[in-house]
Amino acid sequence: MKLIIVAVGTRMPGWVDDAFSDYAKRMPADCAIELREVKPEARTTGKTPAQMEALEARRIEAVLPQGGRWLALDERGRDLTTIELSRHFQTWRDDGRDVGLIIGGPDGLDASLKARCDGLIRLSSLTLPHGMVRVLLAEQLYRAWSILNNHPYHRA
Repeated sequence: MKLIIVAVGTRMPGWVDDAFSDYAKRMPADCAIELREVKPEARTTGKTPAQMEALEARRIEAVLPQGGRWLALDERGRDLTTIELSRHFQTWRDDGRDVGLIIGGPDGLDASLKARCDGLIRLSSLTLPHGMVRVLLAEQLYRAWSILNNHPYHRA
């Protein structure tokens, strides 16, 4: 299984890239984390947010794992505890399909894309910067793995 984080946005600050890479490299090869960045739609073209979301959705779908499980991060998504995330992680690993975790752009994600996802989850009730979401998601995936493998990183 591969965990593929698809994120709208490019050119993150160095600290985001460094922190994300740190967690990604901790993961074992049988559940590696991979980042696929998607170019955001220009916000100066006069398009409506819905039009921009639809264009970004096409780009997102092009890099999602076909035949895999798709999960979108959304403010109205299911609020999971870390332990619950680790249980989902185990289900994903047992299933063996790649998992695409989608982080939308500034206006969010296209409704039709969210409807095609296998689920919606949220990291926080707070509004977080997109770069921070990448880091937090990678850290929580590593933590979920550490729980399942009795690694000392997570201390319950």
